[in-house]
Amino acid sequence: MPGDLNNNNSEYAGDVQPREAWQALKDAPSSVLIDVRTKAEWVFVGTPDLSGIEKETLLVEWQAFPSMQVNPSFAEEVAKGFSEREFDVNTPAFFLCRSGGRSKEAAIAMTAKGYKKCFNIVSGFEGDLNEDRHRGQGAGWKAEGLPWGQR
Repeated sequence: MPGDLNNNNSEYAGDVQPREAWQALKDAPSSVLIDVRTKAEWVFVGTPDLSGIEKETLLVEWQAFPSMQVNPSFAEEVAKGFSEREFDVNTPAFFLCRSGGRSKEAAIAMTAKGYKKCFNIVSGFEGDLNEDRHRGQGAGWKAEGLPWGQR
């Protein structure tokens, strides 16, 4: 698990790299990956595949495409996903978006709702644009060779 799982930062628990999140998800049976990208991103870009560790990614949009308005029921949808998995506010939660911006906002929002261990996966699923203006090649879940697939 990342070294700062017990971090008491009031904003959120901290940032982790994709490989750190993957290892924590493998090591802690009661941990969860929350992909906060849009439905279009899940379908057309792909999603992390946690089947090899007998888990399923919780998919909850932080913002809805095309308006990109913040999902007003985000916290309730995450709470429902936690309840269905019999998790509580102390469950390590790893938030993932395309490149780490939306997931950081989501981690902060859930921390404000009382969730204690909300981590942001800093380079996200695809990372930032490279010099050729492409994602998914230099950083992020996909670029690190972590399991993923198309829906």
